[in-house]
Amino acid sequence: MLRDVAEPTDAPTDPTDEAAGASGASGATGAFAADELTAVDRGELDPVARIDELRATIGYHSRRYHELDAPEIPDAEYDALLRELQHLEAEHPDLITPDSPTQVVGGAISTTFAEVVHSVPMMSLDNAMDEAELRSWGERTARALAKLGVDADAAATVGYVCELKIDGLAVSLRYEHGAFVLGATRGDGRKGEDVTANLRTIEAIPTRLPKGATTPAVIEVRGEVYMPIAVFEALNRSQAEAGGHLYVNPRNTAAGSLRQKDAAMTASRKLAFWSYQLGEIAMPDGTPPTFTTHHETLDLLGSLGFPVNPEIQRLGTLDEVYAFCRHWQEHRHDLDYEIDGVVVKLDDLALREQLGVTAKAPRWAIAFKFPPEERTTKLLDIQVLIGRTGRATPQAQLEPVFVGGSTVARATLHNQDQVKLKDVRPGDTVIVRKAGDVIPEVVGPVLSERPEGLAEWVFPTHCPVCGTALVRPEGGADHRCPNTSCPARVAGSIEHFAGRSALDIEGFGESSVRLFQSMGMLGGIADIYSLDFDRLAGVEGFGDTSIANMRAAIEASKQRPLANLLVGLNIRHLANAGSEALAGHFGHLDQIAAASLDDLLSVEGVGQIIAESVRAWFDDPDNLAVIEKLRAAGVNFVGPEASGKPQTITGKAVVVTGMLEAYNRDEAEAIIKAHGGKSPGSVSKKTFAVVVGDGAGASKLTKATELGVPVLDEAAFVHLLATGELPAASA
Repeated sequence: MLRDVAEPTDAPTDPTDEAAGASGASGATGAFAADELTAVDRGELDPVARIDELRATIGYHSRRYHELDAPEIPDAEYDALLRELQHLEAEHPDLITPDSPTQVVGGAISTTFAEVVHSVPMMSLDNAMDEAELRSWGERTARALAKLGVDADAAATVGYVCELKIDGLAVSLRYEHGAFVLGATRGDGRKGEDVTANLRTIEAIPTRLPKGATTPAVIEVRGEVYMPIAVFEALNRSQAEAGGHLYVNPRNTAAGSLRQKDAAMTASRKLAFWSYQLGEIAMPDGTPPTFTTHHETLDLLGSLGFPVNPEIQRLGTLDEVYAFCRHWQEHRHDLDYEIDGVVVKLDDLALREQLGVTAKAPRWAIAFKFPPEERTTKLLDIQVLIGRTGRATPQAQLEPVFVGGSTVARATLHNQDQVKLKDVRPGDTVIVRKAGDVIPEVVGPVLSERPEGLAEWVFPTHCPVCGTALVRPEGGADHRCPNTSCPARVAGSIEHFAGRSALDIEGFGESSVRLFQSMGMLGGIADIYSLDFDRLAGVEGFGDTSIANMRAAIEASKQRPLANLLVGLNIRHLANAGSEALAGHFGHLDQIAAASLDDLLSVEGVGQIIAESVRAWFDDPDNLAVIEKLRAAGVNFVGPEASGKPQTITGKAVVVTGMLEAYNRDEAEAIIKAHGGKSPGSVSKKTFAVVVGDGAGASKLTKATELGVPVLDEAAFVHLLATGELPAASA
């Protein structure tokens, strides 16, 4: 079985929101905050607190990018945050957690679509930002190959396949006996969204493979759905002629088009597809595939009717690889689709299998990222926006400029310190950079063009929305509006509550929430469930159908899982992983509300900062009043049932590979957790046992043997669950 890789996790927060604030002064140069890291290393900053801030920041940005198709910071800034986190975790490995952004892929999946479990994980890629980092990866790979017995000369010319990094949405296509049976988004890398019906509308994706002796019985194809630039421009022309809103860029438009509930809408968007990788493959006669290289798998995909990018090249040395990267960096706009880099993969499949993977990325591949593009324009004004947590963020209002593939009129300036550091002033000509072809930032002023006597911009002392005095905690980078009733904070919290990763209520975007607020219909999240639909009749944009759809979406949200509700409550520091841990441990919102700090700390995956934040939230009478309103509305408070099974393997990590007779992959993972154990996806020194079934992965068995980890068959696995002991032959 081949191991799959998707495009890099380039997660782009609401610049007015909590997570964006955690980045502080980082992101101005595209490198991690060196001064802040030095302070951590000197002991002047608490690494635990900084790591927690970074995880919250990165998690929020990742959700905006992967789940909402609405990134809000540049790739370069996200990369800087991730690198800072990687640096701190390397310095403090005891603080690494399984749900850290350095250990996971992608984002949560939407409840709009059915869930799909990937048979082979769709991993992320590490990034190289320049030639030095690309060559550093090559040197690491050569050293790893040398340990596998590949001599230096052979390692230097091992062979690479270079692919253009398409700026689209990674998907998986599964075919059985030639028929297209399942299509899914990447999601969190392990589970994605079932978008089969929508993928069937894409002309480039075959619905049936040609019959023949070489046609696999099962084949899973990975690739990228994208919107051609010509299609995107035509769509925006038609939108402009109809007086509709313009779409921002092809990537987000493609992602939103693929996630339409109506497949006919997806079909109208004329999406395209490039295939670039095999996931799972099984031949009709049960024999293993005969190919040994990645470029041979691409040949197979082409022969089966899948579109393979014509610019892909197999190259022998890193010098040739870097020349390929430079060429496409210079000619990226010659194409009718957007690219933001080059993906470099080792060609030899056996060597790839031996090199293996890290927690989230293969060691045998890397993404060479193109540098951000820059233009100059006029800074018209700086406005301060207030987010759902009260964070006050200065935003640059720009004379519109076309940069990085789209027209830019606004850019974040992060906080007061960043404005002062960059010394940008309304009236300046400024350099605007659109990193990773996604989100713009103001780099700094063109001082030679500054008008004489131009006044320095002064950060406001009071909230521009409610007039409350802004506060800046000592040692913090951000100002905040402390008024929890501030209309901007309330609006942001409602949008968050209704968002895809929380209660997933369609129709509660920014414009609708502001409208409902102005009509006096929304004073908080609980008011969603008492919305006066009669008052909406006759309001522009709200016909009978849209009102009925909104009513149905609100009603459906009442049955969302408890973990989603916890996310929606906007408890500081509590994200998806912590919410799932609390819901699974306590099983009911009331139990969480009543839990002591020690009770909360006993939950695996919940640390001191999250526990204190949760306890403080439920100690606030105003929040308890909101809970009671939600209860009266019929919102689900019940979580997964607590396991009644004996905790025979508490704390033990048991890895399952291959197919078992009694359990599928998810059921095996669930039964391990039900008995108190952990079920990681890879083998390490901490692994207690490896359970093997049919089609077990060779790499996991090899790793278990190397580390002396016991290997169990299914009968021994059952014995372990029942007794907590290894059979004598395995111990």
